Amino acid sequence: MSNTLVAQLPDMGVAHNDAPGVPTDWTTGAMQGRIRRRYRAERRFRLMGLSAVVMSAGFLAFLLATMLMQGLGGFTETRVSLPIDFAAAKLPVTAKQLDGRGADLALAGAGLESAVDAAATRAFGDANILSDGAWVRVRNAIKADPALLSRTAQFDLPASSALDVANKGNGTPEAEATLASLKQRGVLSRGVNTGFLAGADATDPTRVGIWGAFKGSLLTMLVTLGLAFPIGVLSALYLEEYAPKNRWTDLIEVSINNLAAVPSIIFGLLGLAVFLGTFGMPRSAPIVGGLTLALMTMPVIVIAGRNAIKAVPPSIRDAALGVGASPVQVVFHHVLPLALPGILTGTIIGMARALGETAPLLMIGMRAFIAAPPSGLGSPATALPVQIFLWSDQVDRGFVEKTSAAIIVLLVFLLAMNGLAIYLRNRFETRW
Repeated sequence: MSNTLVAQLPDMGVAHNDAPGVPTDWTTGAMQGRIRRRYRAERRFRLMGLSAVVMSAGFLAFLLATMLMQGLGGFTETRVSLPIDFAAAKLPVTAKQLDGRGADLALAGAGLESAVDAAATRAFGDANILSDGAWVRVRNAIKADPALLSRTAQFDLPASSALDVANKGNGTPEAEATLASLKQRGVLSRGVNTGFLAGADATDPTRVGIWGAFKGSLLTMLVTLGLAFPIGVLSALYLEEYAPKNRWTDLIEVSINNLAAVPSIIFGLLGLAVFLGTFGMPRSAPIVGGLTLALMTMPVIVIAGRNAIKAVPPSIRDAALGVGASPVQVVFHHVLPLALPGILTGTIIGMARALGETAPLLMIGMRAFIAAPPSGLGSPATALPVQIFLWSDQVDRGFVEKTSAAIIVLLVFLLAMNGLAIYLRNRFETRW
């Protein structure tokens, strides 16, 4: 091989740095410099990627820590120990009247709430240290043991919102002074607020509960999933496996892609006009909320379903047809089971978006004050995001921690729903 040819070749371990006519970028020193620059660029890229992950994790940790610090107090309550002499109160109610469904009316009509307030006034000089719903705890205790009406009993009753907030470190000077006096007397305690997980909305933050909104969200999500999932999957199958390729199907595809990007409040307006205005369906009901959110979720499922169906290798279809399967059997026995993990991924994304939506539900009236959990799909209800929005707009400081506690419940609900979907996706996943 001539020296001229060697000089014109890139460096392959042959020292020809001084060969005349050789481009500078082909010399050993220049190549090593370029390699070092590439390595430095790669390190910078990896460092930026790691920094982005750390920042994202840091923001997420900050969010979760803030919610936990502000919301864990919502699952506990401050209680005041109060003795009540029912024999002296002489309530006009008998043990026989406490049997059956009339017990609540009998106790309420007998002036039980006034008796509890009078006992608090005698013991502490002020009935306002107790929650508005304290007498309900006493009523439930009497229903469980009617013999309490003939003697003096000691009750641990929920304190007022001002005292509860003060006991958790964010009270007013007046509440702090009252709290210090009660602590000195040793009548304060703290326990789990079971009513928050079992109750519904209320005007007093010590009486609010999340079960009504949670049940409303659950019923709404069931309606959404029951409509959006089968219709979205069947639409994806038809468009990908059966629909002819012409301008009409192209128009449908473009429309579906556009619908997936439409702001959610537009679907709320659509639900208001169609389901409430045209069909006269019940306002603020889970069935209407589910229908509205199904319209919003369906395009996402269709797009994800089509992409998952496209990812199934054509050889699967050819092999199934080769052994005598019909086109319908190919789709439902081979293509759909293999595409199901990807379809479930799109469903997870769509349902997670629907679970956190507030604007469409506000438009169809699910922001009403609902004091009882819904009994069915047509009953008045609210949803967790809407309940959080309503509580965050309250003036009372007691609603601050209740808002954060409701956010924690919403996050747990979302994680549970995603965990179930991920389990199903992994259960049906096929590795090639």
